[in-house]
Amino acid sequence: MIRLYNTLTRQKEAFTPIHEGKVGMYSCGPTVYWFAHIGNMRSFLFADVLRRTLELNGYEVKQVMNITDVGHLTSDEDEGEDKMIVAMKREGKTAYEIAEFYTAAFKKDLDSLHIKPANIYPKATDHITEQIEMIKSLEKNGFTYQTSDGVYFDTSKLAEYGRLSGQKSGEKKAGARVDMGEKRNATDFALWKFSATGSDRDMEWKSLWGVGFPGWHIECSAMSLKYLDVPFDIHTGGIDHIAVHHENEIAQTMGAEGVLEANVWMHNEFLTVDNGKMSKSLGNLFTVDELVAKGYDPLAYRYFVLGGQYRSKLNFTFEALTAAQNALNKLRNTIRSWPMSGGVGCADLENEFLSALNDDLNTPQALAVVWKLVDVDLPLEAKAKTLLWMDRVLGLNLESYLGQSIDVPDRVKQLVKEREEARKQKNWKRSDELRNQITQMGYSIEDTSEGTKIQSHVVE
Repeated sequence: MIRLYNTLTRQKEAFTPIHEGKVGMYSCGPTVYWFAHIGNMRSFLFADVLRRTLELNGYEVKQVMNITDVGHLTSDEDEGEDKMIVAMKREGKTAYEIAEFYTAAFKKDLDSLHIKPANIYPKATDHITEQIEMIKSLEKNGFTYQTSDGVYFDTSKLAEYGRLSGQKSGEKKAGARVDMGEKRNATDFALWKFSATGSDRDMEWKSLWGVGFPGWHIECSAMSLKYLDVPFDIHTGGIDHIAVHHENEIAQTMGAEGVLEANVWMHNEFLTVDNGKMSKSLGNLFTVDELVAKGYDPLAYRYFVLGGQYRSKLNFTFEALTAAQNALNKLRNTIRSWPMSGGVGCADLENEFLSALNDDLNTPQALAVVWKLVDVDLPLEAKAKTLLWMDRVLGLNLESYLGQSIDVPDRVKQLVKEREEARKQKNWKRSDELRNQITQMGYSIEDTSEGTKIQSHVVE
């Protein structure tokens, strides 16, 4: 039995899909105006582990992940400048060029972290018709009103508004510090924004209400309805989506279709850096490529994230990432001496591993079972079979290291010797430069009490 924490009910629940043997899953995707950072990637890793766990339990999962390429302002409360226009000014490109470039960069990061591709990546700009149709349904059902700058959802018309966050409209209004403008309620939000006179927009469309573009929230309600129907089984996203984005998604679908958008709502906690908030101003928004440039394997970051339960805050430090890299390399090097998997695995440890995952994705406990498997006295063929079965969720590409010996090129050996000499001379800058060169050649090194060990990131 799979038990998952449902933000909507604030408790763990036994998971039962709407359709037997199948799961419909919608994961909030990126706004493609800039590179995704490692905090963003935690959310996608969480969704990936959830999907893989469901599949390990025998479910057929249909995962939809939106690509937000229009209509997202700098504030969740429909304030500020459109993020795509900010990027246009920064880079001197069209909004479509920016969206295409950063979508490709995002998918490259997913591949680097071995995150399984979603079945469908619908783009907001490809589904303007669906969004307009949903707004028309909301208008027909009496949930909208028009101002001089757009069409808004009237949250006071929906008795259940605030159900997800647990904060009612009046409570939010009392604590809000926003410019109400022509909005009737502080929690009301834009469904369609009119293009401002003289605005330099690449992306705008005609509608019944005027030329403009959709609000941020409507795309997810419209596209989940199209590709999964409603209600569907599971909706995922970061904890920051609860109070505004996901609350508004629920409101839109309820107002237009009269049903809950998804039965189970799951959210991952924040990634902090050195126990502080991640922000551009602090200079600690690292990307996957930046970790690689510092000499880390992207899968070391995946291993690091697996070491924390998704509903707990996870503190990123480079010391912690180094520890994850070393642990992953130790696992890889251990299984190099194992033969290819045999016909029978270790049933007890497989059950223990699956039980940990089925208890609301307890990945730290699942990793502990992996190391228990490494140490247990059982035939190596059986251990190998079970490890590969576990890696269907872990996603660490362990099959590439199983039974593979390291053949280190002479050039890599020479760089290792030069680095050892640099370390003796306490030339740490040179030592780091040499480490990076070694990493770029597909190898990593671990400094141990027994000397420097060379490990491979690639299959020779």
